[in-house]
Amino acid sequence: MAVIDPIADMLTRIRNGLMLRKTFVLVPSSRIKTEIAQILLDEGFIQGYEVSDERPQPNIRVWLKYDNKRRPILTNLKRVSKPGRRVYTGKRELPWVLSGMGVAIISTPRGLMTDREARRQGVGGEILCYVW
Repeated sequence: MAVIDPIADMLTRIRNGLMLRKTFVLVPSSRIKTEIAQILLDEGFIQGYEVSDERPQPNIRVWLKYDNKRRPILTNLKRVSKPGRRVYTGKRELPWVLSGMGVAIISTPRGLMTDREARRQGVGGEILCYVW
C-alpha cells in the first residue's frame, strides 16, 4: 500500500510506539527520514537508530527513549507542512516551539536542520514538523 505522506507515517509510527511503550519501531527507510532520525538523536529525543540493508526496502529501526519511571522523553510530534498545504517560513519568522523547549525541523536549501541551527545560519525553509 502506498503512503501519501511518508514523514507523517514515520511520526505516527513513533507516536504509536511511545503510547504502547515499545522499545523500538520500524520505519521504511528514505534519506529524509534518516536525517529526521539523526536530528531526533542529536536533540536527545530518541536513544538511537539503525538503517538495515534489507531488500527490496530497507528499514530504519528507531529506539525510543524513556525516563526512569518509563515515561516517554518525546511527548509530542506534530506534522506542520503537509502534501496538501506546504508551510514555508523566512529566516526572520522561524517559529519557537514551546518557547525553545521543543524543536522545529526545517528543510532548507542547506539540508534538514533544527530551527536553532537555521537561525544560526540565517536561512528559512519548509517547516516539516514540531517535536517536544
